[in-house]
Amino acid sequence: MLLALSLFSCSHKHDHDHDHDHDHEDMLQLVAYNDMHEVFVEATPLAINEESKVTAFVSNLCNFKPVDGAEISATLLVGGEQTSATATMAKEGIYTFKLTPKQTGAATLSLAIAAQGETSTLTFDNLMVYEDEHEAEHAAHDAHPSISNGITFNKAQSWKVGFATQLVERTQFGQIIKTTAQVQPSSGDERIITAKASGVVVFQDNNTVPGRNVASGQRLFYIDASEMADNNLSVRFLEVESEYNRAKAEYDRKAVLAEDNIVSQSELLQAKTDLANAEAQLNNLKRNFTEGKQSVSSPIAGYINSVMVRNGEFVEVGQPILKVSQNRNLFIQADLQPKYYNKLASIGDATIKIPANDNVYSLEDLNGKVISYGKSSDISNPLIPVTFQVNNNIDLIPGSFVEMYIKLKSDNMAVTVPNGAIVEEMGAFFVMVQVTPELFEKRAIIKGETDGFSTHIIEGVSENERVVSKGAIFVKLAQDAGALDPYAGHVH
Repeated sequence: MLLALSLFSCSHKHDHDHDHDHDHEDMLQLVAYNDMHEVFVEATPLAINEESKVTAFVSNLCNFKPVDGAEISATLLVGGEQTSATATMAKEGIYTFKLTPKQTGAATLSLAIAAQGETSTLTFDNLMVYEDEHEAEHAAHDAHPSISNGITFNKAQSWKVGFATQLVERTQFGQIIKTTAQVQPSSGDERIITAKASGVVVFQDNNTVPGRNVASGQRLFYIDASEMADNNLSVRFLEVESEYNRAKAEYDRKAVLAEDNIVSQSELLQAKTDLANAEAQLNNLKRNFTEGKQSVSSPIAGYINSVMVRNGEFVEVGQPILKVSQNRNLFIQADLQPKYYNKLASIGDATIKIPANDNVYSLEDLNGKVISYGKSSDISNPLIPVTFQVNNNIDLIPGSFVEMYIKLKSDNMAVTVPNGAIVEEMGAFFVMVQVTPELFEKRAIIKGETDGFSTHIIEGVSENERVVSKGAIFVKLAQDAGALDPYAGHVH
């Protein structure tokens, strides 16, 4: 905070390359936007046969940082008379040129900007060229915005910090249910590995711990039953191997007799079936059991979620040993009060906020959807579960909790601003409304519900006004730092 205050309070120490022939409030101020750029223009007022010195502050609209190395062509059209000029870059993002109108009347200024391999054009309409310089200055002075609680925050300052502005919009905004939800693994995203024989568990290494990554087919542990009196795997292997040898000999014998029609085809088929069954059991034991031990591998790639037994512990057949999870698809379950039951069928979207880092994501960001909601409740658990499924592309941790803003479908339209635009001060809420790209009004608001991204503004701003959506706190700090030189960083 102290560093930020120092930045703003010292900003007036920047180099001033000003032409002081004109008072700042007598300057012509223009602003225009397109899909690529914001351009803020300050110029000496337009008068016939008088040279106008023009300064253009060009910002990338994607990040509100200065445009470097652009080629800018300016065209002033007054009636049928056209005056052209090529801008020179004075500093990064700051371009200057001069125009001398040859006619009076309504004028249009166009700027063609070529930067980073792309070209865009911005047009400033409703300009006027006057008969003399004094009349032009008077008109520019009268048009200059004047507000009692204005905050000067020039482009040199905004380019140094995380800063952006955004138009206030009227959008569909229904009821929001704010709640806490738990992240849970989906049913198809984890496997519980159980013992297929009774015996002693022996892990492959000492790194069989929760969180360890495993590959599909990777051997994790084996169950040693070689010394068991009951269900001894060595004995079982010998029994299966003997049964296989018996079944094979029986089939071979009947196959020879069948050629002479001594045994029927049904007897031969039964012998073949017995051989196939015995061979399958023997192959299964050979694959999974060696020297009285059952070798167990991971059926999926993922990580070890939990270890349910200790190394060397005796387990029974079917007892869970390990849980392996992929952590790719997750459920997020929110438990809501029964009063919302009649509204749950109209859930349209949801916003997920991670408390650890305050990052906010929509269901669309996570390729998520609503799976189901409970149809009943009871005394032991009176809450109604609502379950969402999401792709875990943001490293959610199963078992952790997140904040959720469940949005109900609605046709209601409301004025909204990004949450980052709202500044709190002593329990009151404000937004910084842009008057010009270097002048802002601190305006009190009455806010309504939020969906995690945007907030409904009940009173204070109107549709199509432009507010600071990122870096509003820096504009507030500029006010707190005291009077600032409005020309800091300018080149006129």
